[in-house]
Amino acid sequence: MSSEPRVVIVTGGSRGLGAGLVRSYLESGDRVATCARSITPEVEAWQKDPELADRFFFLPADLSQRVEAEAFVKGVVAQWDHVDVLINNAGVARDGILGLTSDDDIDTVIDLNLKGTLYVTRLVSRRMLARHSGTIVNVSSIVGRSGYRGLAVYSATKAALDGLTRALARELGSRGITVNGIAPGYLRTEMSHGLDEEQLQQIVRRTPSGRLGDPEDIARACQFLTDPRNTYLTGQILVVDGGLTG
Repeated sequence: MSSEPRVVIVTGGSRGLGAGLVRSYLESGDRVATCARSITPEVEAWQKDPELADRFFFLPADLSQRVEAEAFVKGVVAQWDHVDVLINNAGVARDGILGLTSDDDIDTVIDLNLKGTLYVTRLVSRRMLARHSGTIVNVSSIVGRSGYRGLAVYSATKAALDGLTRALARELGSRGITVNGIAPGYLRTEMSHGLDEEQLQQIVRRTPSGRLGDPEDIARACQFLTDPRNTYLTGQILVVDGGLTG
């Protein structure tokens, strides 16, 4: 196995779960590229860290815009020539029952969660196909599997990502590329958006592990799926929710 650092893309890595994933891969010695619509203090800290000068790349990008998605992937390839691992994490939620959801909110969620993922994955998979190797992980959600009141559009996009995972695993498997998904449970990050403390405690009481998840829980699962030795596990959705939906 080559000692050369892997090139890992984590979309939406400026905060929350995405930042936790970026941190995990930087700590593993990988080269990590990420994007977001705006820079955050965490991204600025990585950019200023001299030890990460040749291992961290950030480009502002709205992946719901095809041109910006293309510019981001081209920037990564210009920086490091190829991509070994793609983690599709970027996403957004809009709360509210479907009957009262605006057209703009529907477009916002679908354009980033689904279309943005498709844009980036199409671009990266072409390069992986040329190299006959690569690993893709799509971050969906248990909400896409079990649903949640007030998150119909978000749930629809996350369920679609699970379908994308299974289809791509069939398309790319014979070319040395694995495709899996992670369905996180409720985290004290963007997954808890819109939930008050009483609702969060209800979730905790129903969760066998007795707590909400942390980004580190998801990062460990992602590291497992993207381990270079994982060449046979593909087309699967790994649920990481503390046993909530088990």
